[in-house]
Amino acid sequence: MIPATLPKLLKQISEEYPTTAAQYLKNADGTFSPRTFKELFGEVQKYAAGLKEIGIGRGDHVGLISENRPEWLITDFAVLSIGAVDVPRGNDTMAHELGFILGFSGCVTVVVENADQLIKILTVRDKISSLKQFVVLDPAFDPEALKAKTDLQGLKVHTYAEVVASGTKALEKAPDSILKEIEPGDEQDIATIIFTSGTTGEPKGVMLTHKNFLYQVGCVPERISVTPGDIWLSVLPVWHSFERSLQYIAIGNASALAYSKPIGQIMLPDFATVRPQWMASVPRIWEAVRAGVYRKVKNEGGIKLALFSFFVSVGKTHTKLTNLLRGLVPDFKKRSRLLDAILAFIPWLLLWPFRLLGNVLVFGKIKALLGGRFIAGISGGGALPPAVDTFFGAAGVLLLEGYGLTETAPVLAVRHQNGAVPGTVGLLLDGTDCRIVAEDGTVLPAGEQGVIYVRGPQVMRGYYNRPELTAEVLDKDGWFNTGDLGMLTHRGELKLTGRAKDTIVLLGGENIEPLPIEQKITESDFIDTAVVVGQDQKYLGALIVPNQEAMERYADENHVPYDEWGDLCCTDASLELYQTEVNNLVNAKNGFRGFERIFRIAVTREPFEVGKELSAKQEVKRHVIADLYKDSISALFD
Repeated sequence: MIPATLPKLLKQISEEYPTTAAQYLKNADGTFSPRTFKELFGEVQKYAAGLKEIGIGRGDHVGLISENRPEWLITDFAVLSIGAVDVPRGNDTMAHELGFILGFSGCVTVVVENADQLIKILTVRDKISSLKQFVVLDPAFDPEALKAKTDLQGLKVHTYAEVVASGTKALEKAPDSILKEIEPGDEQDIATIIFTSGTTGEPKGVMLTHKNFLYQVGCVPERISVTPGDIWLSVLPVWHSFERSLQYIAIGNASALAYSKPIGQIMLPDFATVRPQWMASVPRIWEAVRAGVYRKVKNEGGIKLALFSFFVSVGKTHTKLTNLLRGLVPDFKKRSRLLDAILAFIPWLLLWPFRLLGNVLVFGKIKALLGGRFIAGISGGGALPPAVDTFFGAAGVLLLEGYGLTETAPVLAVRHQNGAVPGTVGLLLDGTDCRIVAEDGTVLPAGEQGVIYVRGPQVMRGYYNRPELTAEVLDKDGWFNTGDLGMLTHRGELKLTGRAKDTIVLLGGENIEPLPIEQKITESDFIDTAVVVGQDQKYLGALIVPNQEAMERYADENHVPYDEWGDLCCTDASLELYQTEVNNLVNAKNGFRGFERIFRIAVTREPFEVGKELSAKQEVKRHVIADLYKDSISALFD
C-alpha cells in the first residue's frame, strides 16, 4: 500500500530496503559511490531538523533554486518532512522571473545551489519582501568571501553543512522529532508550487499535493517493470515535474538515482560507467544520440555506411511487421488483427535472419553505448519525432513515450513496456479519464481530433493565488483542459497532434498544426530546429536553426570557401540547401497538403538557448521567438 505522503514513502522504503542503493554520487575521478536508503533517510532527517532550527515550520514556502544534484532530493524531502512547501526553479531562470516567483509565493527562506544564484536573487531583493535567509548547497561555498564582496542587505546565509550539523545536534536531544513531524502529514497537503516554464507567458504557480505524485508512484510501475536495485540515470532538470515525479517513482520501487547531465560528452561515459536500466528523457536527447550515430557512420562512409543504411531499413520494416503481428498498431479506424497478422507473417519471417545479423553487426554497438543493460528511456516533455522513434525501434532500443503537464504532476499516459503502440503515448493511467472535445463542446469519438480534457488523482489543486486562472482550465467536475490537441484509438490509446494555442490559421482559413511539419523538417542533417510561422498570412514560412557541424562538413566536402560560421550559415548556397531540404521533406509524397508547404525560410546564426528561446524542457517558446525574431519573420511575408 502506498503511504499518504512522500516522506512516509521514503521512511517505508528505507525500512524495507535499508542497504539498497538510493543514490549514486559522482566522484571527482568519474566513478560513482552508492548511498543507501538508510543513509539517505538519515541525512534527510538531519537536514530537516536543521531547517527547523533556522525557523522553517509547517506551511512555510521555501524557494529551491538549483540544478539536479543529490542535495536537491535531500532538500525536497527535508522540507516536506516538516510540513513545509518547496518552490523550485532552475539556475537558468532570469533574475526578474525569480523575483516574481519567490515574491509572489511569499518565500521566507531560499535554498540556492551556489553563490551565483544568491547574488542573482539579491539583485531583485526589492521584489521579495518576505525573504529573510538563504541556505547554500555548494560545499565549496565560502560565506566570508561572499560577505567581503556583496551587501547581504541584512539577510542570513547558512551553508548546507551548517544546517545538517545543527540538525544532527538537535536529533541527539530528540531522536524522533522529525518522525513525529512526518506522522501528521496528509495526502491532500500541498507538497510543492511549481511555476510553469513560461512558454506561453507569465509563469503560474501550480499547486501539487502529495497525492498527485503518489498516485503515479502506484500506477506507473504497472506500465514499466522497475525492480529494487535498478539504476536510473538522472539527467533532466529536477525542478520540473517530469524528472521529479520519476525520481519519486524510482524511490518508491527501491531503485537508485545516478546523477549525470544531458550532454553527450558527460552522459555517454556515465552510461558506460553506471550501466543504468532506465532514464527519464526529453526528445532532444534521443535526437542528439541519433544524430551522433549518423554523423559517425557517414564520416566512416563506404561499406560501413551501406551496411548501416541497409540494416536500419531492415530494422524499421521488421519492427513494423512485428507490431502488426502483435496488434500494436494505432486503430483510429477499425481494422482486422487477423488480416494484419496474415499479411505480416511471411515477410516478417524472411527478414528475421537479417534483423538478427543487424543486431550483431550494427545495433549491438548502439546498445553498448548505453551500458549494455539499458531497458528503456521514458520520453516526455514534448512529442517524440517519428523519425527518432522508428530509428530506435529499428535498433532495438525501447523508448516509451509518455504524456503529461505540470498541472497533472505530470504523468497522464505512458506506453506499456511490453506493448508499446508507436505513434501514441499509450493508454491513460488507471483511474485517469480522458475525453476529446470539439470547439462546440461536443465529446468526439475515437479517430477524431479535438482538445484533450482529463480528470484524475494527479490533476493539480489549482494555480496559487490565481482562482480566476484556475477556473479557466479546471471545471467543477474536475475536468482539466490541457490545451493540447489529440485523438483516441478505439482501444483508448492517446495520440498527440499539437497545441490548440499553436494552431496557425492562414488567410484562406486553413488550420495548420506546426509540430508535425517542424518534426519532419528536423529530419534533415543540416537543420537542428525549425519553427513554423504564418498566422494570418497567405502561406507558411519557417525559422531555421542550422546544424553547424553538418554544414561545415558539407562545405569541406564540396570545397565551399568560408572564413567563419557566420559567413557559411547564411550564404545564398546555404539558403538554397536548406530550402531544398525543406521542400524534399514537406511535400505531398510525405503526406502534407499543399497549404502546409514552407514557401520561405529565415536562418538564425546562433542555436536556441535554454532560458531564452527554449524552456527548461527544451521546448520552443513561441511567444519569445516571435518577439526576438520579429524582423526576420516579418521579412518572410513581405
